[in-house]
Amino acid sequence: MTKRTESRIVFWTFLAPVLFAFMMVMVIPFFLGTYYAFTNWTSSARVDNGLQFIGLKNFVDSLDDPSFLYSFGITFVYTVLNMIAINVVAFALALLVTGNLKFKNVYRVGFFVPNLIGGIILGYIWQFIFNNAIPSLGSLIPELGFLNDPNNLMLSKNTSALAAMIIVGTWQYAGYIMMIYVAAIENIPQELIEAAKIDGATPWVRLKAITIPLCAQAFTVTMFLTLVNSFKQFDVNVSLTSGGPSTMLMGQPILGTQLLALNIYNTAFISNKLSEAQARAFVFFLVLAIISIIQVFINKRKEIEL
Repeated sequence: MTKRTESRIVFWTFLAPVLFAFMMVMVIPFFLGTYYAFTNWTSSARVDNGLQFIGLKNFVDSLDDPSFLYSFGITFVYTVLNMIAINVVAFALALLVTGNLKFKNVYRVGFFVPNLIGGIILGYIWQFIFNNAIPSLGSLIPELGFLNDPNNLMLSKNTSALAAMIIVGTWQYAGYIMMIYVAAIENIPQELIEAAKIDGATPWVRLKAITIPLCAQAFTVTMFLTLVNSFKQFDVNVSLTSGGPSTMLMGQPILGTQLLALNIYNTAFISNKLSEAQARAFVFFLVLAIISIIQVFINKRKEIEL
């Protein structure tokens, strides 16, 4: 047996368990789910009448549902705002911890730690902060008395509740994205920075002409990660707002901060419309895939321009 053959055997021996797990957990469920999206599958359909092919009915019903359309719209808004907030904060933190700052490694760890907290726990912690800690602050400081008004609670209105979700998402994820920016900034040749300083370039000019262009690849990665993470947001949405407070659309009451992932979950396990939920998940996948491809394409072009 040649060395090349032995290396191939070793390669596939170690790769086979990973491929098997990927097939069982990702590939097979994806195609099964796609099939179920065109059937009348529910928790009882297999027992009572069996699976029946119903074509595009689940997709049509989803597009006729105001809550699904609203969830799509609010998810887009949340994704755009969350991407901007996370990347701005993360890049600012990266500039801070790569500068001449004492104990900057301690700060890096501190900024990264929130990312290690589970989304469910994080949501309940911030729910307590918004509903109890902040109003208590308003009762202690007369000038901030408006914070103690039940009508002014962050989670009591749709707009402020969405802002609260963005605050929590930024607090959790900015530290992780910061580390990517830190790696990019530290890879910038110091000779360029020193030469710019000698030429009299201000910090803003150095940031605009050197740091940002040489971090272009990092921006592509971070924009993709924050896009996907924001669009798929579920755990913080469940624990922080549970989709509330309610609002009206097309004459029907719907949940005002119910993002798309939570809408799919509620359709499947609250309304027991498993096939319709699977159809929504399939649409969700297509939209996210298209948006991600467009985003990466645009960022790659920007890399060349920079």
